Amino acid sequence: MAQEYSSQALAILIDELRRLPSIGKVSAQRLAFHILKAPSERALSLADAIRAVKEKVHYCTVCWNITESETCDICYDAKRNPSIICVVEEPKDVITLDRTGEFRGLYHVLHGALSPLDNITPEDIRTRELMLRLNDTVQEVIVATNPNIEGDATAMYLSRLINPLGIKVTRLARGLPMGGDLEYADDITLARALEGRTEI
Repeated sequence: MAQEYSSQALAILIDELRRLPSIGKVSAQRLAFHILKAPSERALSLADAIRAVKEKVHYCTVCWNITESETCDICYDAKRNPSIICVVEEPKDVITLDRTGEFRGLYHVLHGALSPLDNITPEDIRTRELMLRLNDTVQEVIVATNPNIEGDATAMYLSRLINPLGIKVTRLARGLPMGGDLEYADDITLARALEGRTEI
C-alpha cells in the first residue's frame, strides 16, 4: 500500500481510518488527505483527543454508561427517579433518549443485544449486572432496545427474567420504524414512544 501512496505513513493512516465503521477506501483517503492538509496543531489536537478518550473514558460502575468518574452524572444525580430503569443497547442511546427531556429515571446499558447468528448470548451483554440492580426500589424497567429482531429478542428475554420479580416491564411504543436505531429518531418521536410504552 505504501507504493500506491508514495508514503508509508499516509498508507498506514488510510488503513487505520478504513477500520472505522462506515468508512471505505475513498472516505479513508479523503479524511487522510484532509488531515494531511490541516495545520499541524489541528491534526495533533485530533490525535490528542483520540488518546484522551481512550485513557480517560470508562464505564460507570452502576449503569455501564460512559463516564470519566466512577459513576456517571445520571447515576449521581439525586433528582433522578430510581424506581424506573430504562435499558438500552449502547451508551449513544442514553444520549439520544435523555436529550428528549421526557425520561427522568435511571439507565442501564447492555452493550449489545442478543443475536444467536452472531453468537451474542446473555453472558455477552450486561444482563447479570441489570438483574443485580433490581431491588425493592425499582418498580418499572423500560426496555428501549432497537426495534429490530435482535432488540425484540433481547426485550422478550429480559421480560421473562424480570416479570417473576413483580417488576413492571414495558417496551417503547412502536412510533419507531422497524429495523431502525434509536440514535436516528427525532426527539418528538422518542418522547411519544416513551409516553406510549406498553407492558410486555
